[in-house]
Amino acid sequence: MLTNEPLSVTFFRDRGLRHWVQQVMTRVKPEITFVNSSNMAPYILDLPRTGKRIVELGDIDSEKFLSYSKTAGFPMRQVYRREWRQVRRLERRVALECDHSVFVTESEAALFRTQVPEAAAKILGISCGVDHRYFDPTHEYPAPFDPTIPTFVFTGTMDYPPNIDAVTWFATKILPLIRHTLPYARFQIVGGSPSEEVKRLARLDGVAVTGRVPDVRPYVHHAVAAVAPMRIARGIQNKVLEAMAMGKPVIVTSGALEGIDAEPGRHVVLADGASAFAAAAVHLASQDGAKEGLALGAAARRLILDRYDWDACLSGFDDLMRPPAVRATS
Repeated sequence: MLTNEPLSVTFFRDRGLRHWVQQVMTRVKPEITFVNSSNMAPYILDLPRTGKRIVELGDIDSEKFLSYSKTAGFPMRQVYRREWRQVRRLERRVALECDHSVFVTESEAALFRTQVPEAAAKILGISCGVDHRYFDPTHEYPAPFDPTIPTFVFTGTMDYPPNIDAVTWFATKILPLIRHTLPYARFQIVGGSPSEEVKRLARLDGVAVTGRVPDVRPYVHHAVAAVAPMRIARGIQNKVLEAMAMGKPVIVTSGALEGIDAEPGRHVVLADGASAFAAAAVHLASQDGAKEGLALGAAARRLILDRYDWDACLSGFDDLMRPPAVRATS
């Protein structure tokens, strides 16, 4: 806290890695340096420039810390506000001093352009993709729970604050509404490193916390629907892309849908608010809703194949890394 740096940067600092980067930059002098995340950018920012610098920022992390500060209590509110200010300053430096700043959605890139307008031409969005050959609904998946019981599943790293908030909201506010109509409905929270807050949710009726599992696909495959009740969200939700690739209906909030080119009612179910979310879940568990869910899942799978194949998404980075003469003739 006494330094003038973001805490998230100091967390990733390593003397050995810093020495290795310095050696590479001075001896190899790479034509292109690719950096993943603002946390890693300080490794190269103060070194002599040796070629093009591309930083994949992913999301505007400073905005995420600002969101945390609005819901956190004392003293974490002050910690998050400090982190917001420090990370925002670092993100601005990256934008000004590097050749390209890349975000995982065009909407995130557009917001960042308003924050650093003098670097707007160097800021762009390149979407994440999904391995649709791995997340394939035609494979055989053993059931990890009784599939005759209506079950809703959330997947993700469970020490990540937006995920913690999402599952807490679903388990405490949405699931009880679902269970008024479907008293045996269950909620599976699937993902590694569950926080103590998430672990305590397992004490609630109908809630299971699995911790890390070898394969999330069986949980998604045998659920009535995947859910993404994100109230704090930035960038693109890979959990949503993966469930769509599995041909599974996904119930999302507006935040969870940001950056995904999916049409509510055609590819996903959009529901903001606990009552609307619960009503959507109950409907998908009904006989008529199950038929609609199959159609939604099939349309979602087609959208993934058309627009979120990794090769197509990553071609944007190919263009950035291609030498100018090659780009001009390709």
